[in-house]
Amino acid sequence: MRKTKIEQLREIVREKKLVRAGDLDSYGIPRYCLASLVTSGEIERISRGVYAVVDSDASSNRTLAEAALRVPRGTVCLLSALRFHNFTTQIPSRVWLAIDANSWSPQESDIPLRIVRFSGEALTAGVEEHVIEQVPVKIYSAAKTVADCFKFRNKIGLDVALEALRESLQERKCTVDAIWKYAKICRISNVIRPYLEATV
Repeated sequence: MRKTKIEQLREIVREKKLVRAGDLDSYGIPRYCLASLVTSGEIERISRGVYAVVDSDASSNRTLAEAALRVPRGTVCLLSALRFHNFTTQIPSRVWLAIDANSWSPQESDIPLRIVRFSGEALTAGVEEHVIEQVPVKIYSAAKTVADCFKFRNKIGLDVALEALRESLQERKCTVDAIWKYAKICRISNVIRPYLEATV
């Protein structure tokens, strides 16, 4: 028996957990079907164009996946990347995302975002892709995140950058050489050098 569009959508959201309205076009499912499942209480609108299964077992990183769907060109950075790499126990109130210095800022969203502008190699280096709730999410590597924390120490605090450096090396999530590589890319070699020297 042929499945209705609503039944097809129901299967998609159960499998994916998070869906973007624009993704339905490739399945041939009209967007009004989303409204039907919202009305029935099966899914909820998380942000503009982003929907999630109600009462699904959401991971602690779900907001990162939601942000990635909302801002596909963004890369999780700074405090949010620290949290992802378990360098801090603090849970940021916003998802920190790096975007190109020349890009338009994302429109206001139900997902609280903190946008930081990167450029050149500082934007593209050290990007890893992790799959969170079946959503590909770009996140800076541990070493790149440490370097970024020193670069943006005036935004997040030097104490946070120092904690990130200490935790990353103690937990062996990155090496001094890797941090130094990204420090040069981020042009903060002179800033971070004394702290790195103190660790060896």
